[in-house]
Amino acid sequence: MPPRITNQVAWQQAELLMQPAFIRVIDNLRKHVDTSAWKGTYQDVMIWPANTTDEIKALVTQLLQEIETATLEQADAIRETLAGLPMPHPGYHLVLQRQGQHVSIDLWELCYQVCFINYSPENEVVNIDTSLFNELGEVDWQRLEDKTKELVEQVFVNLPE
Repeated sequence: MPPRITNQVAWQQAELLMQPAFIRVIDNLRKHVDTSAWKGTYQDVMIWPANTTDEIKALVTQLLQEIETATLEQADAIRETLAGLPMPHPGYHLVLQRQGQHVSIDLWELCYQVCFINYSPENEVVNIDTSLFNELGEVDWQRLEDKTKELVEQVFVNLPE
């Protein structure tokens, strides 16, 4: 699930960082893919809350499809049912392939690692990496680029041989 931001200042900082961080992540990944033996493709994915059963996923997916063609009354009933069920959120992955090997990289998770201090998916509450801002509270573009480059390099260092 996306990280939870706990205060207004952190929310404003995240709004300033997320889009440029995501762009830097994509650009740095592209540079590495272009110079490696790996081939990359991007995929939209649906990310479900932990412990969501396949039956619940199928039910939610079916209801989301049914709501598209439902009458107003049916749609209200479907929304009411969906309100009590776990909902997926959209994700974006880079799938790397080489000699029969597949590695999937969650681009938003990588972006969160750039924007937050010691980010991990298990930590629901996060802290903005304030070193990514200059003394005027603006994005420090060079620091953002450097941190992104380091994290992307680690992704490629940790790929299987």
